[in-house]
Amino acid sequence: MSRAARLGAFIVATLAILVVGVFIIGGKQYLFSSTYQLRAQFDNVAGLDAGGDVRVGGVHSGTVRNIVLPHKPGEKVTVVVDLGKSTHEIIKQDSIATIETEGLLGNQYLAISFGSAGSGDVRNGDIIASQPPLEMADLLQKTSGILDSSQQAIQNATRATANLDSISAKIDGGHGTAGALVNDKALYSNLEQTTGAMRDTVVQAQAGVADFQENMEAMKHNFFLRGYFKSRGYENSAELAKNEIERLPQGVPTKEFTYSSKQLFDKQDSAKLKNQKSLTAGGEFLANNQFGFAVVVVSAGMEGDTQKDLVLTEARALVVREYLVENFGFDDSQLKTLGMGKQTDTNSDADWGSVRIFIYPAGTEIPPNKQAGISSKTTSAQPTQALTAATPSPQ
Repeated sequence: MSRAARLGAFIVATLAILVVGVFIIGGKQYLFSSTYQLRAQFDNVAGLDAGGDVRVGGVHSGTVRNIVLPHKPGEKVTVVVDLGKSTHEIIKQDSIATIETEGLLGNQYLAISFGSAGSGDVRNGDIIASQPPLEMADLLQKTSGILDSSQQAIQNATRATANLDSISAKIDGGHGTAGALVNDKALYSNLEQTTGAMRDTVVQAQAGVADFQENMEAMKHNFFLRGYFKSRGYENSAELAKNEIERLPQGVPTKEFTYSSKQLFDKQDSAKLKNQKSLTAGGEFLANNQFGFAVVVVSAGMEGDTQKDLVLTEARALVVREYLVENFGFDDSQLKTLGMGKQTDTNSDADWGSVRIFIYPAGTEIPPNKQAGISSKTTSAQPTQALTAATPSPQ
């Protein structure tokens, strides 16, 4: 091969390597592919530079095109990124941009999280939400504070150990009441006998309470007394708090149905339904609409015994819930109850009270269930405040 041919081959190979390098670099910078731009704003970009990586789900999916400083104090630094079209289906309006570090002391890159399926698509030039980066100086400062706290805790533990050693020495020497108990066998024996007698008394008292509860429950199902409880619409008092929440949530309900207790129940002191069809509108709404959860809230009039009225409202809420669950198709775990007892409520009958169904939107936090026994100790002032705070304006 002649010298000219070898020179030509060298030039061709060099050009080929150059072209391949250009395409590799261009591929990383998305120079030869379809892209779109997004923006994110930060108080501090923590060393992120133009040309840095943009990763979506940990995969290189774009580059930092430009970083724009604010025009005046108080504004934020804007980071402009180019992203491949393939990311348009997974980056949504609720995606979040964060500045991450490769390893402990590596280079910074911009990470963008996946969006949710129900969120809208981003458009070219949109600004997405961001989170401030974790700076190494802040991390070191926090670590130093933790070390100082740990050192103080160790010193406190050392002093506590020294105090325990001193106390143990005094007890071993017979000082004080504890020392006398440890060293005087006769005193210890007398105390042990007294404690044993008290323990037996407590056990007997617990057994007596359990027997009393069993007898009361048996009386409810007794042939002669069953009608007394059934006439009030319920039999098992343990069911009253099964789906009862301890208070109304803070949010405002999207829908409310209000009924007079006199309209729904056959007697003033009864939880037995007489006009179930009045609940049809509320039941159909629960069956045909999306909602977070609903609460059957029952209040009594201002006359009568406070404790009995509280149990009565809990029983009425339970009966209304059971009717709605059995006759309308919806998730029964979404329907809660709350017996309010006596209430000063302008929407309720003065003697009979009211029944209200509050329906809350999805995302409203459901208050915790009321534990067994707590409802019998709740005063009427507490539910009054909860009802007032959660009651919406008339629709």
